[in-house]
Amino acid sequence: MNWKDIELNEDQTGYSFNGQTLFEKQFLNALNFHKEGLAAVKDASGAYHIDMNGDSIYTQRYTRTFGYYYEKAAVLLKGKAFHIDMKGNRIYKEEYLWTGNYQQEICTVKDGSQNYYHINSKGERLYNDNYKYAGDFRENIACVQLYNNLFTHIYKDGSRVHNKLFKDLNVYHKGHACAKDNLGWCHIDLKGKPIYRERYLLLEPFYNGVALATDLSGEKVLVSE
Repeated sequence: MNWKDIELNEDQTGYSFNGQTLFEKQFLNALNFHKEGLAAVKDASGAYHIDMNGDSIYTQRYTRTFGYYYEKAAVLLKGKAFHIDMKGNRIYKEEYLWTGNYQQEICTVKDGSQNYYHINSKGERLYNDNYKYAGDFRENIACVQLYNNLFTHIYKDGSRVHNKLFKDLNVYHKGHACAKDNLGWCHIDLKGKPIYRERYLLLEPFYNGVALATDLSGEKVLVSE
């Protein structure tokens, strides 16, 4: 049985395979199986993870569990967030107000002082700076929000990709990112420079060289690289 063929029921309380109910049990809530062959579920005993036989992979119970990414899963226990490995063991001793999911062996966390930053696969900080918000890394670059509410991009060591600041900002996709300045949205290059003069109310990343946008009059248009 391939994990991709296990379907989550519409009410998200159980699973099926080839139209047949799996495990002969229902949960209070359940999430999709991931490539590790594990899924996050919750029943009367608490939240945990099951394998493709429907069996719990550890004895611990949590307030909430999330899916495994890169063999690590985010969990909540009594208001504290951290990550566990495939055996249910804690990866690090620190506890956070919130944790994201590991991407490229790096994860965003929010500490007890409301600071956001990134940690590595061992739970170690990647840099000393704190941010109002920090997003996932993509193409080795992440978007962060400074405490002046402006956004910029950083590399894994915390250094700036460029020294440009924006009112809003998205991650890079194939060398371009959607950025909002005082005039509106545009696409920027790796130096933080707009690649054209026009501005838009709404803007999507380039998809095979073309991006959907809403111009300043409210019309939908297509923007070419």
